[in-house]
Amino acid sequence: MSEVTVQINNRGYSLSCDQGQEGRIRELAAFVDSRLKDIAAAGAACTESHLLVLTSLVLADELFELREEIQAMRQYGAPAQGESPRNEEEEMLIAQAIEHLAGKIEHIATRIHGAEAA
Repeated sequence: MSEVTVQINNRGYSLSCDQGQEGRIRELAAFVDSRLKDIAAAGAACTESHLLVLTSLVLADELFELREEIQAMRQYGAPAQGESPRNEEEEMLIAQAIEHLAGKIEHIATRIHGAEAA
């Protein structure tokens, strides 16, 4: 086991992780901290614990939406990771799914930044 210290909301947290995973933990913490700062800037939370809960919920929402999109892609016959598309129709479905995902991500970003302006 290895130990790594990460900064989230200007606080240090020491975490244990598998050897070699320190960089990944730092990367994940930086991502969470970035999202937390976006939400904090929007003024959506009144306490640090409230801010952490809101950030967790936003990240969980994004994860669930991505899972739903992957499930939808599988239902429409999109190839599994590593497989190449068999025809143009599948390629078009994949392109549409990617565009849809991009739209979802933009929508979430707009929601967060819209709350900042309010």
